[in-house]
Amino acid sequence: MKIQSISDTLETQNDTSAQIPVKICMHVLGMVRVDGRVMCEASAFVEAGFEVTIVDVESEGTRPVEEDIHGIGVQHMIMPSWFISTRFKPWFLVKAVQVIIRGIVRLLRTKADIYHAHDVMALPACYVAARLRRKPLIFDAHELPLSDPVFILWRKLSALSARLLTAIVAGCAGVITVSPPIAEEMRKRYHIPQVTLIRNVPPYRVVAKSDRLRQHLVLGSEVRIALYQGNLQHNRGLDRLIRAAAFLEPDIVIVMMGQGPKGIQAKLEALIAREGVSDRVRIIPEVPYEELLDWTSSADIGLIVYSSDYSLNVQMCLPNKLFEYLMSGLPVLTSELEAITEVVKTCDVGQIVPSLAPSDIGAAINAMLVDTAALARMRNNALEAARHEFHWENESQKLIQLYHAVLTR
Repeated sequence: MKIQSISDTLETQNDTSAQIPVKICMHVLGMVRVDGRVMCEASAFVEAGFEVTIVDVESEGTRPVEEDIHGIGVQHMIMPSWFISTRFKPWFLVKAVQVIIRGIVRLLRTKADIYHAHDVMALPACYVAARLRRKPLIFDAHELPLSDPVFILWRKLSALSARLLTAIVAGCAGVITVSPPIAEEMRKRYHIPQVTLIRNVPPYRVVAKSDRLRQHLVLGSEVRIALYQGNLQHNRGLDRLIRAAAFLEPDIVIVMMGQGPKGIQAKLEALIAREGVSDRVRIIPEVPYEELLDWTSSADIGLIVYSSDYSLNVQMCLPNKLFEYLMSGLPVLTSELEAITEVVKTCDVGQIVPSLAPSDIGAAINAMLVDTAALARMRNNALEAARHEFHWENESQKLIQLYHAVLTR
């Protein structure tokens, strides 16, 4: 789908500006080359006629300070991975201030007509740069801000941050987030009239059914695979999946495909050994994103079994893996998570596990995989939902429309 050029849209208003591309400066405190959402948004802007520069954080010291990635200018702040911690440990504030200052300096050196902050950690630097340059600012919240349980324990810091964030968000020209419940919660918390929903969905493609996982793991054709893909994190319910494996039928295997913080895979493998389910749970590394859906399509169902009690953000999440499962034709087994269950029920693309007890999770996986007629129906529904609604081409139109509205005010 061709995205309408912003230059075409504004041409009748200003012939001179139509010849000069609008410059967008995006900022993310992470490696943009592995961030699918940021790269999709940047590519949509380039296709629409914008000039895009991304200021990110790169942990590999061997990479150049500046590079071009698919027509997108990327400027790296080179920092070791341990410096940008997502956990609130001692010296967190000192490191955070240093990162913000470095970000401000780099952003001010970058010519921009509009600034775009990806997530709350990138927002302070973008806010300062936008105010100093008198340019509009877009806040792109990839999750519900300030909702991590560890952060909430820092009560004074949490209260101060909430007040500052409310003031900053009020000054943003546009606010974006990833799920309807998060959008509604942000409207209430920060007293803003509108939050634009831009979901984490992949670009549309037809994905052929494959057998990559069975070939890679040397599994027989009769073995059925329940797949978890994505980051291996402590708040993803992976320990429950391992304990649930003891209740699976003999020809069912849980595959976890992804990567996580240092040491987490060793902990998961130790739990697998203690539970005696090494033949039922397999962990494999993440694959290049351009190959991901080909691997995903070789599973039989996709798993999203998070605990809604962990945090409000988890309760409201709408992760990209849901839409990757659907585009790959995988029915989804999910826990009671508001935004995900809405998609599953409305589109008839999966089942909801009744509880997070390992025995119930195991029984739910067994029940889904034994009902081949229901699986076929949900697989077809998943493919249709991806084709008609859940693809990036739809989301990118909303993104460009938001920018058009901001730039023409």
